[in-house]
Formats: sequence, C-alpha cells, structure tokens
Amino acid sequence: MRENPLHSYKLYIAGKDVEGDGWVYTVSAQSLLEDVFTSVSLKRDLERNPESTAADHPYVVGRCAVASDAAIDLATEAAASAAPGWAAIPLERRMRLGTLFREALDRRRDEFLDMLVAEGHPVSLARWELSCLFQVYSEESLGWYRQRMHTEFEHAGRRLIVRRRPDGVVAFNPPQNAPAPSAALAVLALMAGNAVVVRAPRSIALSTMWVLREVVAPLLDEVGAPPGVLNAVCSNPKQTLDRWIESPLIDDIFYIGGSKEGLAFQERCVAHGKKPILELAGNDSIVVWKDADLTRAAEAICESFYGSGQICMVPNCVLVHPAVADELIAAVKEQAKTVRPGYPEDEGVLLSPVRRSERFFGLLQQALAGGAELVTGGRRTELDGTPSDTGVFLQPTVVRVNGLPGARRLDVVRQETFFPLLPIVVPEPSADDELLDGFLDFVNTNEYGLRNSVWARSEDVIDVFVQRVVNGGLLKINDSHIGFLPYLPSHGGTGLTGGVFGEANYPMLKTSHLQGVSIARDASPREAVFGS
Repeated sequence: MRENPLHSYKLYIAGKDVEGDGWVYTVSAQSLLEDVFTSVSLKRDLERNPESTAADHPYVVGRCAVASDAAIDLATEAAASAAPGWAAIPLERRMRLGTLFREALDRRRDEFLDMLVAEGHPVSLARWELSCLFQVYSEESLGWYRQRMHTEFEHAGRRLIVRRRPDGVVAFNPPQNAPAPSAALAVLALMAGNAVVVRAPRSIALSTMWVLREVVAPLLDEVGAPPGVLNAVCSNPKQTLDRWIESPLIDDIFYIGGSKEGLAFQERCVAHGKKPILELAGNDSIVVWKDADLTRAAEAICESFYGSGQICMVPNCVLVHPAVADELIAAVKEQAKTVRPGYPEDEGVLLSPVRRSERFFGLLQQALAGGAELVTGGRRTELDGTPSDTGVFLQPTVVRVNGLPGARRLDVVRQETFFPLLPIVVPEPSADDELLDGFLDFVNTNEYGLRNSVWARSEDVIDVFVQRVVNGGLLKINDSHIGFLPYLPSHGGTGLTGGVFGEANYPMLKTSHLQGVSIARDASPREAVFGS
C-alpha cells in the first residue's frame, strides 16, 4: 500500500466539488525516468479502470476529474452569477487576498514544491517559480497595485477619482510547462474584482487543482467571497477555449501558449468582443559590452539552459562586443558544465528531459550549415550526464555566429527554440558607436519582446540602452535575466510575445479597465460648461 494518501480533486464549481466524466492521473516525474513503461501503463490502466489497485502504486501521485462540455458551461455560469456581488465588495477587502495568499504559500511551500517536483520541475527551479509568486504578491507589489486601482484628487470643489473596474469574468488557460504558478496569477484577477474560471491542463492538472482548491478557495471563504468567484475545471484546450470564445458570459481570456496559436486566438477573441490577454513565446537577448563583468554575465547567460530551455523567459540569444567575445564564450562554455541532468528532486539539477528533440537537431544542423561554429554540447545525454544517442536529456549547447547583419537568417537566432540551444552572435570589429547602434537596432527589431538584458560598466552605455530600448516588457541591467523583483512585471511583452496589445503584464491591471469619477458639491452645470 502507498504511504501517503492519493491526491484526488473533483471539478470545483460554485464553491462545490462536482463529479466529472472520468479521471486523469499524475505519475511522478522520477518514475518516468526510472521506468517509463510501468509509469505509462499505470496511467492507462487507471484511466480505463479507476477502481484498479494500481492507484496504490507509489509512482501514482494523484488524479483530477475531467470536465464535460456541460461542466465547462456550468463553471462559466457560476462565475457570471458571482461576479457582480464580488465586484461590489470594497477593494481593501479584496486586496487582503494577496497578503493571505503569500502567507499561505509560505506556510505550505514544501507541499507546493513537492507538487512541482512530482510534475517534473527540478527542485531548484521550483523554488525559483515560488520566488516569482512571493515577489508578485509582496507587500511592495501589492501597494503598487493598490495605488493603480484607485487614486483620488480634489479639484474645484469636486472629488475626482481615477479607478480601475473589474472586467467581469476572466478565463485562464495556463501552459503545460508551468501550470500551477501561472494559474496562481488568477488571484490577481480576483483581487481586481473579477470572477475566474481556470482550465487545468488535462495532461498535467494536479498542481493547478491543488493550488486553487487547497490554497486559494479557503482564502476566498475567509474574505467572504460569494460561491462561484473561483471555478477550476480539468479539460482539453480546444474543447474549453471554443466554449469560452462562444460564451457571452466570458469577458477576458488569459491565454498562455505559442505565438502562432496565440495570435490566431487573439483574432477570434476580438471578433467575439472579448479581451485577449496573451503570454506567448519569448526570444530574449542579452547584450554584453566590452567592459562587462564577464564571469557574472556568463552566469546569467547560462540561465538559457535552465529547464532545458523550456521556459519562455530564459535568454535565447547573446550579442557580445568582439573585443571580449573569445573570453566570454570560454566563460560560458565553462559555466555550462555546471548545468546538469538528474532526478528532479536532486539538489543542483537544472536540466529537464526533452521527449521530442528532432527539432533541436534540425535547428543545430541548419545553424552549422549556415556558418555557425559549435562551441559545446550538441548531443543527447543520459541521466548521469553520459553522452548517448538514446538519452532523454540534451546537453547545454552553444554555437558561435559571426557577423551581426544576417544573423537572423538562422532560425536559432530568429525564433524561440525552447531547447538548451544558445547562439552567441559576434559582430565584425568596428567603432564602438557603430556597434552600439547595431546592438540597439538588433534588440528593438526582434519580432518577440519579453525580456532583454545588458551587461556593461559604462554609465553612458547603460543610459543609452535604458533610453533607447523600446522592445520588451522588462529590461535588466547587470542582473539575473530570469530573477524576479517587487514592483517590476514578472510577465508580459511586445510583438510575438504579447500580441497587438502586448506590454508588461500586471494581471490585476490587465483584467480591469480605467474609469474616471467626479463627485461635485454644489456645482453649477452651466458654470462647469461655460465658466472657463
């Protein structure tokens, strides 16, 4: 028999647990590395026969009920029914959710990390994901959101208010690579006064259902939210998104996914009168100037390989001053050796398995055929780091691309790869002013726009980048590319990252809209119109 009880979550609709149409099961990521045949067999057996004794196997972590069309619609209706009452609750009471959520996550951090590790997140990266939520819900950030949600002025005998009002019903579509931390952003939409419906990805639903059902739902009860403010269903993406698009009750859809699919989805949203909030792909750049701290720059650059590159906000391309290119490339090659595979629960492991690696090798071969030079990596590897043609991990791989003009002819430079595959672009030597302009043009003409980083000591160079970089939702100077900070956005960007409405994404602000209010005392309408 299993030592710990099986996590089991029904659908959560209108404040109640609701039966679904069957179950999907989660087996531990470690089991997929130890014995993939047994793990897959257990899932299939249990999904055919939920009463099977296979549920007692230690590889089986939990299960989530699957929603039918009717259940998806019921969740939407519950949210629409609850939304007006929740919006009427004072902002200060709703804002309490942020503090309560942060404190609850802190108390239950070990459970949260265990959930992520079970789903394949290396424990070191799971802590990084948790750090994101601690900053998003920090007291500093909450104070900033509060300020943006409601500001008052006195003018000419009037009380003037600039405030944000909730959009209504917000539907969330988290990604498969980080469903629970992404679903946790729904708390911000709740704080804005919206009711929400969250789709837990059917292929990896457990952590999402855990954080919403075990952590968020009790907090809503604590602040007196009406039933239906939070609803969570496990379902297929197309089935759910189609119903959300067609439903007149849904106001906003928070979509996290690939750029091609996301931009097509944006068009459907607008055509149906809905606000699309997009978190799509990233193809982030790091610029390294000739006076940079190369050791620390190399540390930040090697964040590219964390999670095997399957994180949208890791660096995807490096531009380096030719005067220090060889030294930087050597430092990155050395740092890359510390990014190793292993079981997700092992400390220090930063690589994740890559099940479908054909495109990785296609991108690499195209780059090499186009003149790029292989610096390090380029092979599959086993759990212990041994190179192998059958390994489920990929080595951290660096290629050198000579020449800035035309670098984007290579897909490895122009596109998000989502692999541990990093191009370092080295321009031809030229005057510094010319190089600086070339770097700025390269950053600003990127089709994507999530994050950008610059490494330089010169205050003049730093000022130029701060003043002239317009692409992206976040610019980091001499800092971790993927680290999180209070006040600053954790997500959001321009171009193929955020669509036509793309910018730094503060979900509390994105799921609300501005409204101005004037409260007059003994004002003459005629004087107000003609008096000036």
